[in-house]
Amino acid sequence: MAGKTDVVVVGGGYAGVMAANRLTRRDDVSVTLVNPRPAFVHRIRLHQVVGGTGTAVVDYREVLARDVRLVVDSVTRIDAAGRSAQLASGAAVGYDYLLYAVGSGSAGPQVPGAAEFAYPIAALEEVQRLLPVLDAAPVPAAVTVVGAGPTGIETAAELAERGRGVTLVCGGVLGPYLHRRGRRSVAGRLAALGVKVVQGPAAEVVAVTREAVRLADGRELPSALTIWTAGFGVPDLARRSGLGTDALGRLLTDETLTSVDDDRIVAAGDSAAPSGLALRMSCQTAMPLGARAADTILSRLAGQQPEPLRRLPGAQCVSLGRGTGVFQFGNRSDVAVWFHIGGRLGARMKEAVCKGVVRHLADEARKPGGYRLHRLKGVAGRRAALAGAGAGAAAADERVSQARPGPAAEETIKA
Repeated sequence: MAGKTDVVVVGGGYAGVMAANRLTRRDDVSVTLVNPRPAFVHRIRLHQVVGGTGTAVVDYREVLARDVRLVVDSVTRIDAAGRSAQLASGAAVGYDYLLYAVGSGSAGPQVPGAAEFAYPIAALEEVQRLLPVLDAAPVPAAVTVVGAGPTGIETAAELAERGRGVTLVCGGVLGPYLHRRGRRSVAGRLAALGVKVVQGPAAEVVAVTREAVRLADGRELPSALTIWTAGFGVPDLARRSGLGTDALGRLLTDETLTSVDDDRIVAAGDSAAPSGLALRMSCQTAMPLGARAADTILSRLAGQQPEPLRRLPGAQCVSLGRGTGVFQFGNRSDVAVWFHIGGRLGARMKEAVCKGVVRHLADEARKPGGYRLHRLKGVAGRRAALAGAGAGAAAADERVSQARPGPAAEETIKA
């Protein structure tokens, strides 16, 4: 519209929706959200879709501000010089600012046979592809879940609770982000559900066939159905558009989430790498990053200096079926501490988080600017924290979880 600043948000996940909603604070900003799906996917419930215990699709009318224009399409290239986003449909959308929030998905396993015989579940479409195969498999058929992180743990628990015979292959340690006490709680519950956990470096998957999973030590595990949850990657849109990225393909930004190449491009969520030191992939960080990215644009429009990132309190929660869960606390460097809450209370806390995520987005749609978790007092100085004593462990966990292609390398997408 004439006289308005056009902002295009690429990606309608946790970060993109939060950012789009927040940008409507100003009447002189026109916001367009480009997303390939017509509905919001609540990814932290996808394991429930696999288990048949819930849904992960939310109508955008419930979480997206009415003033945001939704374009159901995919961005194929960003023309930074021309300030336009090229769409798969052949159209183009011009912008004054572009907010890059394309999220993450399955990394595309390099293990022989995995692409042909294993079923990833990082996206709704992948889960929909799995469901008829799962329904057709006899209940006694051996199911193997590959991946040591929350997605693998939660999927294994959901299926086991429904009588499936499940083997969870970790490749490394079970729940690499968990403290050893939280890990024991998870292992105990999985054992009670009958899940066989195979872990350790010798248990890395080296091949997948139609009827088995082969491990590095030569063992072959019978598997009528193999579900792959090991490893997450990001779309290569930034790289294809000639923008600077890290090794994984995340857009390189400064601490205000502004692209190092173009101050009219701001990034948030799983696809952002602020100062080359990306945060853990999770909705826990995606929504605050979305709010911070929107605030960066709004600050510039107001002629103000954008604020840098603040650290966020670390935590993650893992459901273990419908009645049990673990809420793992962490420090401000996102390293797990000894304290966790398990059992039924842990499950209730996990469910509260899942509901709370949608509520936060809906609240921001109705009252833009109301979300404040990215501005918590006393949670500042991300650079100092990363350079300090706790940075070694946090950075090591990040490098291990994101660089290795094996099952232990799953990057959690959990809150």
